[in-house]
Amino acid sequence: MVTLWRKESAALLYLALPLILTNLAYVALTTIDVVVLGTLGAKELAAGGLAIALFNQLRTTGTGLVTGVSNLVAEANARGDEVRVRALLVAGMFWATVSGLVFIAVLLVLEKPLTWLGQDASVAANAAGFLLILAPGLLPCLWFQTLRHFTVGLKYPGPLLAITLISIALTAGLNYVLVYGKFGFAAYGFEGVAITSVVVFFLSCLMFLGVVLCNRRLSGYFVLSQLTFSWAEIKAVWKLGLPIAGTYASEAGFFSVLTLLIGTLGMEALAAQTVLNQIIYIVFMFSAGISHAASIHISEACGIGQYQRARMLGHLALVMGLVTMVLFAIPYALIPEQVVSLFISVDHADNLDAVQLAATGLLIAIVLQIFDASQNIGNGILRGIGDTAGPFRISLLGYWLVGLPAAYLLGIVSPYGIFGVWSGLAIGLAATALLLVWSFEKQLKALSQTLPEQGIHGHA
Repeated sequence: MVTLWRKESAALLYLALPLILTNLAYVALTTIDVVVLGTLGAKELAAGGLAIALFNQLRTTGTGLVTGVSNLVAEANARGDEVRVRALLVAGMFWATVSGLVFIAVLLVLEKPLTWLGQDASVAANAAGFLLILAPGLLPCLWFQTLRHFTVGLKYPGPLLAITLISIALTAGLNYVLVYGKFGFAAYGFEGVAITSVVVFFLSCLMFLGVVLCNRRLSGYFVLSQLTFSWAEIKAVWKLGLPIAGTYASEAGFFSVLTLLIGTLGMEALAAQTVLNQIIYIVFMFSAGISHAASIHISEACGIGQYQRARMLGHLALVMGLVTMVLFAIPYALIPEQVVSLFISVDHADNLDAVQLAATGLLIAIVLQIFDASQNIGNGILRGIGDTAGPFRISLLGYWLVGLPAAYLLGIVSPYGIFGVWSGLAIGLAATALLLVWSFEKQLKALSQTLPEQGIHGHA
C-alpha cells in the first residue's frame, strides 16, 4: 500500500508541477505589477490593486467556462475520437472569445458603480483608467487558458513550461522600462503597469501557440482544414463549464466583495488588502495545480470503475495541499514584515500603516490558506467524479451565506475592522472546504455501491 501511495503521489506531482509553474507564471504577472505599484505609493497601490482584483474576477470566471475542456478532451482522447478532440478545441476558443468580449465591456463601465459602493472617488477614477488599458488583455488571457486546458486534457503539460520564465522576465523588464522611463522611453508611471500587462498577455498567448504548433504530437490538432465547428461540442463545453464558471465566479466574487468592503475602511486598509490578497493568490496557485491534476486522474479512475483509487487520489491531493500550506506558514509566522516588504515599499512614510496591517493579517492567513487550499482541491476532486453543479451550490452556501455575513459582522459591525473581515473570509472558506470534502466522500460511496468496482489495478 505504501508503494501504491508513492506511485500515485508521483503521478499526481508529475502532472501538477508543470501546472503549478504555469499558474505561478500567470500570477507572477500581477505580482510584479503589485510590487511596482507598491513603489509608487499607497494610493497607486490601492487603485491598481482594486483594478487588478476586478480584472481577475472576470478572468477567473472566463477560465472556469473553458476549464471543462480538459476533462472532455481527456474522455475523447481515451476513446481515440480525434474528430471530437478538434471540435472541443474550437468550442473552447469560441467560449473564450465570447466571454472575453462581454467581460471587457463590463470592465469599461465600472467607475460610477465603484463610487456608489463607497470607494474613494479618486481611487475609483484611477482604477477605471487602469482598466481602460488593461481590459483588452482578457482575450489573450482566455485564449491562453483554452490552449492550456486543451493540452492538459491530452496529458501533455509540457508546452506550459516553455513560456513560464519568459513571461516573468518580460513583465519585469517592460515594467522597468515603461513605468520608470528607461532606455529613452517615456515614464508612464501608473499607466505603464497596465500597458505592460496587456503586452505580456498577448505575447504569452502567441508564445504558447507557437510552442504547440512546433510540437509533433500537438500540432496535428491545429490543422485549420481539419478543425470543425460543432454545436454539440459548443453545448458540451457550456454545460460542463457553466457551473465551473459559476463556482469560480462565486469564489472570486467573494474575494472581490470583501475587497470592496475593506475599501470602505480607508485607503491604507485597501492597500493592505491588495498586498495580502496577492500573497494568498500566489500560494493559491500551488493548490490549484494539485486540484487540476487530481481532477484529471480521478476522472480516469472513475471512467474505468476504480472508485477506491479515486478516493485515495482525493485524499492524497488534500494531504499535498495541507503540507504545502504549512510550509508557507513558516515565514508568515517568523518574518511577516519582511514578507510584506516584498510587495510594498517600507521607505514611503505613507505606506507604514498599510505594512503593519498586512503583516498582522499574515497571521490570519496561516489558517485561511489551509482552508483555501482544501476548498480548491475539493472543487477539483468533485469535478473529477463528474460533479460540477455541487461545488457551485456549496460555494453559494459557504461563501455567501456563511463567510460574507461573518466578515460583515466581525469587520464592520464589530470593532475589529480589516482583521474581522479577514477572519470572516477564513470562516467562509472553512465551511466550504468541509462541505466539499463531505460531498466527495458521500458521492464516491454511492458510486461504489451502485456501480461495479474494477479494482485498483483493473480495467473496464
